[in-house]
Amino acid sequence: MDFLSAGVSALPGGVKFPDSAGAFHYEESGTLLSVTSNRFIHWCTSGDRVQLVEQSLDTNLLNNAVRLQLSHCIVLPGGVHVHETLNNVVILVSTNQSVHRLVLPHPSRMYRSELVTELHMQSIFTDVGKLSLQDPSHSVLIPSSVGQAGSPSTSTAWLSQSGEAHYALASPAGGIMVVSLPPHDTQGSVSVVELKRSSMMQRLSGWMPSSIRGEQSPADLALSLAVRELEEDSFIFALCQDHKLRMWSFREQACLLEADMLDYMPACRGLKRLSGQGHRLRLSPSPSGLCLCVYLAVPQRGQFTVLQLVSTDSSRYSLDHVSSLFTTQETLVDFALTSTDIWAVWVDDSNTTVVKYIDFEHNTAGQWNQVFVQPPPEEEVHIGVDQDPRIYRRGSERITDLSWDSLKKEVTVAVESELQSSVTEFEFSQEDYRQLQVEFWSKFYACCLQYQEVQSLPLGLTVSQNTGLICLLKKGFVSFLLPCFAVDHLYLSYDEYLFSEEETPITEEPELGRDVLQLVQCLRLVSDAVSGEMAYEMEKALEHLQSPERAADLVLENMLSNDNENVIEDIQNKLQDIRNPMGAMMVLLREMDLETDSDVGGEGTLVPGLNLRISLSQLLGSSSAVSVVCQAVCHMTMTRTLFCRDLLILQKLYLRNTSTRHNIQCYEVIPVPDMMSSECEVLTVPFYTVLSPQTVVELFYQTAARKLIISQIYSQQQSNAPLRWSHMISNVVVLLAQLLWPSNPGFQFPECLMANCQYTQLQDYVRLIGPWCQVNIGSCRFMLGQCYLANGEGQKALQCFQEAATEVEKEEFLLKLTGSEEEEAASTPRLQYYNKVLRLLEDVGLPELVIQLASLAITEAASDANSQAALWTRIFKHHLDLGHNSEAYEALTQNPDCSMQLDCLRQLVVVLCERSQLQDLVQFSYVNLHDEVVGIIESRARGLDLLAHNYYELLYAFHINRHNYRKAGTVMFEFGMRLGREVRTHLGLQKQVNCYLAALNCLRLIRPEYAWIVQPTSGAVYERPGASPKRNSDGEFSSDPVKHQVDILELKDLEKEYILSRSRLTLAQHHPPSAAIAGSASAVEMVALLVQTGLFDSALSICQTFKLNLTSVFEGLTFKCIKLQFRGEESQNEAWSWLAANQLSSVVNTKESRFDFYSCV
Repeated sequence: MDFLSAGVSALPGGVKFPDSAGAFHYEESGTLLSVTSNRFIHWCTSGDRVQLVEQSLDTNLLNNAVRLQLSHCIVLPGGVHVHETLNNVVILVSTNQSVHRLVLPHPSRMYRSELVTELHMQSIFTDVGKLSLQDPSHSVLIPSSVGQAGSPSTSTAWLSQSGEAHYALASPAGGIMVVSLPPHDTQGSVSVVELKRSSMMQRLSGWMPSSIRGEQSPADLALSLAVRELEEDSFIFALCQDHKLRMWSFREQACLLEADMLDYMPACRGLKRLSGQGHRLRLSPSPSGLCLCVYLAVPQRGQFTVLQLVSTDSSRYSLDHVSSLFTTQETLVDFALTSTDIWAVWVDDSNTTVVKYIDFEHNTAGQWNQVFVQPPPEEEVHIGVDQDPRIYRRGSERITDLSWDSLKKEVTVAVESELQSSVTEFEFSQEDYRQLQVEFWSKFYACCLQYQEVQSLPLGLTVSQNTGLICLLKKGFVSFLLPCFAVDHLYLSYDEYLFSEEETPITEEPELGRDVLQLVQCLRLVSDAVSGEMAYEMEKALEHLQSPERAADLVLENMLSNDNENVIEDIQNKLQDIRNPMGAMMVLLREMDLETDSDVGGEGTLVPGLNLRISLSQLLGSSSAVSVVCQAVCHMTMTRTLFCRDLLILQKLYLRNTSTRHNIQCYEVIPVPDMMSSECEVLTVPFYTVLSPQTVVELFYQTAARKLIISQIYSQQQSNAPLRWSHMISNVVVLLAQLLWPSNPGFQFPECLMANCQYTQLQDYVRLIGPWCQVNIGSCRFMLGQCYLANGEGQKALQCFQEAATEVEKEEFLLKLTGSEEEEAASTPRLQYYNKVLRLLEDVGLPELVIQLASLAITEAASDANSQAALWTRIFKHHLDLGHNSEAYEALTQNPDCSMQLDCLRQLVVVLCERSQLQDLVQFSYVNLHDEVVGIIESRARGLDLLAHNYYELLYAFHINRHNYRKAGTVMFEFGMRLGREVRTHLGLQKQVNCYLAALNCLRLIRPEYAWIVQPTSGAVYERPGASPKRNSDGEFSSDPVKHQVDILELKDLEKEYILSRSRLTLAQHHPPSAAIAGSASAVEMVALLVQTGLFDSALSICQTFKLNLTSVFEGLTFKCIKLQFRGEESQNEAWSWLAANQLSSVVNTKESRFDFYSCV
């Protein structure tokens, strides 16, 4: 946002101030149930720009950054201050020519509901664009004094209890100018007050002075300003160029206190003649009042002086000296004061950031505590011959304009284009091209390092009084300071900080503590002696699952052969000073071991209260907190990996040194056995395994771990306890590391990777822990099997699933997996596990593997008939799906459950019929299943459409194949009967004739005395399948069933039905409309129909077969002849069609002979 105040123009001379940064923490940032918990605002200034960012560790804030450009103005050092009221957040900005005020809504007023459940919240900067920044009530020019040249050099600002905005500006001629703006919601005028050393004070109203100013000495030029409201008054503290601290009362407009800071500095001779430069002043509330800290920047040394403001009677004030602390000669960037500590950040001669802190009350030795700043990336990256030079690693900062994949693509294209443009030859070897790749990617990496170096320049330091959160404010980002664990502290500390046993918090025994310190010093020497190439080789050995012990031997051999500075001798000398090396090593190893007997992810006690549970669900859940926590875990594991590496190398050196071993044995201490080496080796690999890609750890923390960790923390402490950063972050980091630790019983990390389809990372994780981890072996094999499934490697997956089966009863994850079965539970957990895996294989469509595993599972279910039946059913199903008809039939016959066997048999019949694989269906032996097969086919035949399915023909073939001709004839006779009743078409009559003919053929193949069948009843044809035998279709009890008489049909009866059906077909062929009524017509009815149609020969044949009276035939014939006789010649010609249908061998086809013929008959 560009911001140009009216009447402002650039000042001559090009005034410049150094970049600065600061932060504001909300008053309730340490309250869990507050909307501002773990929330703060930080800013940085550069020239005419102010960038403000609101950040939360609990929720992601939208629209949380704003950049203001104050044209023609330069932001003063200390020129940004943030204050909060009940309804607003007020930002006060001071420049060399103007002062500004931004009034924004307070977060608690943006979300008035007590329950804030959103994953994302709007920042207070969301609607900043709607503010009128040019409003005169919020933007004021600094008045110029008569005869005054230059601009203010520093400033401070505060908001009074009445809402007025006050800006205290250091006048270039000495003294302080205070510009006051009325409350933002009231009308009023701007007032300006000058505070100076003379007894007469001037009050200015508006822009013009009301009296002549007194003389001002430049000695009282304020270098640093601070303000505090006490006892309904505002006290302005000014640390001036003459090394004096002055306290002004804004209400009284008088200087109440003046103290020379050189009085607290020893050996200050000659300093009074020098004007101060770079002095700093900070205030902090303390239990006894107000605490002040003055930093005096003097040549060759600097000093922090801590003072306590003491109030006496008659409004008199004095300063009590608390402590004086000396510092190194680095350039101080910023420092912060708390009620107990001083935190400071410097930049040394090599432009390296140095952060230290000290307890100013209880540190009698004046020793500053070291803060281990994350080291910058290595200037050179070792690229192995088997690695691609294009190595990407996602940094801690997130690029919002481009996705990660898009950024990688653009970078790759840019570097490759630069490489191609530099190539002048058309042909060169692969080695030359790789060398060019390494060269250009190294150049790109160097550019990234330069950019990061600029962005990493420290500008300020902030410490929250409410939560203890400590942040290092840099030019491009914010770094969070976390507590350092004891082992990491010892390993990272320099020797000068390890000066006494008090610095060994991991043991209370002085002698053992001294040994630990000596051992750590040896480890530091080993670390410095390990070359980058050998470190890479050892890391590569771990990556390729080689023995860490062998890798340590190689590193040690390299150290011994290249020991030009006698480092090995120094290490050996220090080892001789260690009385109990085994005890010291065991202390360190135990301190690093993250293994725990309890399940870290176990469900804690349910936290009462909906508000509290919602707040806990958001605690440390923002993307910033996720990044901080996961970086802390990765940094800790990296440090401990290096620690274990150096300790393993040191053990190898110790075991080689027989003189050292003999020296230690004289103290009656058991020499370090090989067990110690293996102990360190066992720890080296797990720490390397925990070094998962940061994004994978972030994924785990976001989706699973955070909820478990927060629940466990708050199940062990009071929910209303304030949020303390050091305590909270330490617990979170340790618990997250324990969740990641492979040797712990919890299995949440692999579960998370699987749930989020991170198959490659999960496969690599299992590969890394496989050779040494003895916990959750079966669970890991199961997860690896799922990875193989996802990658299409089914046989490997099956092998892993089989290996995991032996651990089902031992591991909680597998028990939980088998306990979630929705189906009927199997008799044993192992069978439940097999059922789970079988469903997995079915889901991905691998029936062959299902068959293999089910066959294996059957051997486990020897005593469980139900499980055996289910497994055989599964095998049958998949064999049938694969077209393995014989194997499917074999599985069917092995099924011990009769109902399941019958279901499989029914499915076999239906599927083979649909596939038209009737040959297989008919040829199966069906031992003890013959009647069931016949019943299934009969049921299908009687329940389905006759023309769409061929189940009758299948049943006929089934009986013929088994030489059961009578059954075959019965089937075809029933088929013909149904065709006559249900399919009254020409096609149906044709099929009926064929059915009766087939039935005749069957009976003629039987001996005459057995050539008969039982006539099917109407019920066998028309009863609904599944109908109740006791109730009718209305649900009422039916009457007593009628006993049907059984009719026996012999060969002659079938011949009669055949002749009758053939006559029906003949009738339908000559008169198609008759097919609808001929299908079920009796012999008498057929004679009438045939005579009516003129088929007298067929009528005579039926009469002769069924021994019927011929009168109706002759009467019909006579009637037709009479009609022909009385009609004309034309009508007689039409009669030829029905006459032609009655041709017999005795018929004479002449008009004269026909009548005589029929008369004779």
